[in-house]
Amino acid sequence: MGRRGVTVWFTGLSGAGKTTLSCGVAQQLQALGLPVEVLDGDLVRQHLSKELGFSRADRDENVRRIGFVAEMLTRHGVIVLVSAISPYRATRQEVRQQIGNFIEVFVDAPLEVCEQRDVKGLYRKARAGLIRHFTGIDDPYEPPEYPEVVCKTAEQSISECIDLVMQSLRSHGYLQ
Repeated sequence: MGRRGVTVWFTGLSGAGKTTLSCGVAQQLQALGLPVEVLDGDLVRQHLSKELGFSRADRDENVRRIGFVAEMLTRHGVIVLVSAISPYRATRQEVRQQIGNFIEVFVDAPLEVCEQRDVKGLYRKARAGLIRHFTGIDDPYEPPEYPEVVCKTAEQSISECIDLVMQSLRSHGYLQ
């Protein structure tokens, strides 16, 4: 029997550090010679969900599509690292149940910190009313209730957060 795959789902506000952490974890896993795929929410939206907007229904559909791809890869022994805002708890729970082997990582950073890190200027545009349905501004973000890992990126270093994720993968039996 092949190795057990798992999906590690990084969720949090825009600018919290999801992509940075998922890429850092990917580097460590690749260095161990493990099969890894990163599904970045922005890239998936560009390629698989171009027609979707930012309504709740569209966001949920985007998360379901990411979950579908993640489940297929996980089933084939890949460690899948998803970095997506995925703002709604119920939809994250839905993909967790669909995938099975699942570790949720709450990338927790205060809104003010995310706004300071905003290299794309999205928060500024949302506050000016130029972007509607922006998570954390005029659309809600529902934090996970029981994530396996919490990374407080305003307080912890990137390497500390990566270590927490790696420890979780080990403690759940996905790494030796």
